[in-house]
Amino acid sequence: MIPSKTVVLGGGAWGTTIANLLSNKGESVTVWTFEEKVVQDVKMNSENSFYLPGVKLNKKLTFTNSLEEAVEMAKDSPILKMGGTVEVRNIIPMDN
Repeated sequence: MIPSKTVVLGGGAWGTTIANLLSNKGESVTVWTFEEKVVQDVKMNSENSFYLPGVKLNKKLTFTNSLEEAVEMAKDSPILKMGGTVEVRNIIPMDN
């Protein structure tokens, strides 16, 4: 069973694709990306033309560049990390 809400960390091609597939299945999905230009592109064009050009995205899909907002939305929900390890290490402190 698909959870009712999911947060995807990473708005590149892979993260956007997984988020869109989940959204098309009825999931409430928020995608976090650090790039404001990607957030605005999706809001204005329903497309991530920087990483997934030519693919129209589900209008219910939400993008944000606020990590705090994304984490808040993820309470009691799965978080899928789709970005590269280097990017995540720069944003989320990891204990060794």
